[in-house]
Amino acid sequence: MILAAIGILRLPDLPTRMHASTKAGALGAMLIMGGVALHFADSAVTARAVAFIVFILLTAPIAAHVIGRAGYFTGIKLWEGTVKDELRERYDPYTHKLNSGLESSPESMIPPKAPDSSEQ
Repeated sequence: MILAAIGILRLPDLPTRMHASTKAGALGAMLIMGGVALHFADSAVTARAVAFIVFILLTAPIAAHVIGRAGYFTGIKLWEGTVKDELRERYDPYTHKLNSGLESSPESMIPPKAPDSSEQ
């Protein structure tokens, strides 16, 4: 947790700060649950600890991603050393619309063809 606190203080923008805090929190919770499973050495406790670890592995990155996107959409500036910003050309900050890049493709305009009953 000390490394996460140092990361939050030293890192330049929201996504990198979130990365430090999320990794530390998730790793800490998983290590504690691993210790609980080893200490009690009971199959029911171990199963619950493993389920908790899997839950943290699945939800922590998703939650961090959603918070990071919300920060981006509210206008929090990225660090000037950021190399890649994939949302810059797709997000309109005035209308708050995020385009997928497929809106102008001809495939998105044509509905899928229904199977003909005579072909079967």
